[in-house]
Amino acid sequence: MDETFLTLLAPLARTLRDCPIADPKAARAWLDEHLPFAGATITAVRAAAVAGAEAGWLLPKRNGTIRFGRVAKDLEGFSVDAVWMSDPGPKHRHPNGEIDLCFAIDGAPRFDGNAEGWTVYGPDTTHVPTVRGGTMLILYFLPGGAIEFLPS
Repeated sequence: MDETFLTLLAPLARTLRDCPIADPKAARAWLDEHLPFAGATITAVRAAAVAGAEAGWLLPKRNGTIRFGRVAKDLEGFSVDAVWMSDPGPKHRHPNGEIDLCFAIDGAPRFDGNAEGWTVYGPDTTHVPTVRGGTMLILYFLPGGAIEFLPS
């Protein structure tokens, strides 16, 4: 893992600790205010994540068409994973919620119906993460690293 990338993500993760994740709609508005998708912080994270994906260190593993990697086991109270996807991923539950930072790579992709940007799932939600219409690079921030994979 590139230490520069972790240094870039640490203040972002620190800010995410105050996100009202229990109310996904309020959380999206909060994220748009505190960490705007078109702002300098997210633009820098995007550039570093894409460079890491292209260099191979960000996404060292593969399962079918999905490439993925662990960015941090504990970064300011979140585990952080990166996933490059154009197909559905594994069904899972978020005991503490999930905050996703989604970057369109090609086409006009939508993650669970959402365009690139922030997507938030509250505590005790379940989904099959799905990208349609192109490819996305997604950074998953899981409070406390809590995730439960479920049979599809």
